[in-house]
Amino acid sequence: MVRIVLADDHVLVRQGLRALLEREEFELVGEASDGDEAVRLVPTARPDVTILDLSMPVLNGLDAARELQRSPYKTKVILLTRHDEDQYVTEALRRGVKGYVLKNQAASDLVQAIRQVVCGGIYLSPGISGAVVEAYLSKTEVARNLLTSRERQVLQMIGEGNSTKDLARLLGISVKTAESHRTRLMRKLDIHRTANLVRYAIRRGLVQP
Repeated sequence: MVRIVLADDHVLVRQGLRALLEREEFELVGEASDGDEAVRLVPTARPDVTILDLSMPVLNGLDAARELQRSPYKTKVILLTRHDEDQYVTEALRRGVKGYVLKNQAASDLVQAIRQVVCGGIYLSPGISGAVVEAYLSKTEVARNLLTSRERQVLQMIGEGNSTKDLARLLGISVKTAESHRTRLMRKLDIHRTANLVRYAIRRGLVQP
């Protein structure tokens, strides 16, 4: 039986997906409400497949996927998202994601993705640009994200309305270090107002408007 960890910050979405997975006789071995929780859960739950929503608080699905690829315990990652833009798909493939499923597709799409990645394949929802896949497979060079994983996490948390003190508490660092992260992020992006940082985070798909 295929073992699965499911991460989505919406309880109703998780309930619906749980019912689908159990109906298809997959074994749900853990649930998480954000990417950070999912990363901590995987080594103990030991799933064959981890399903991550792209837009989650604290740590988004893309960065959670990256952390899971660095983990000693390997799990196949499927990203569940509303975004079909080329940049998201390419970035997901770079980070080792094996399945990219659009939320507006039929439930059978997710089931097919699980079965395909368990067998060692890569699954992309119908409608994903073929040019993106070709570019990835041919190792076409595309612009790298200029932010580090931690900087993207800080950007996301600022976009979610967290203050510097909130950043320090949530990340387990000092207020001074949190302020340093915030300052370096603003300097690197050449954005010097919090409201503009929030708008940038929304444009990048790190937070929902």
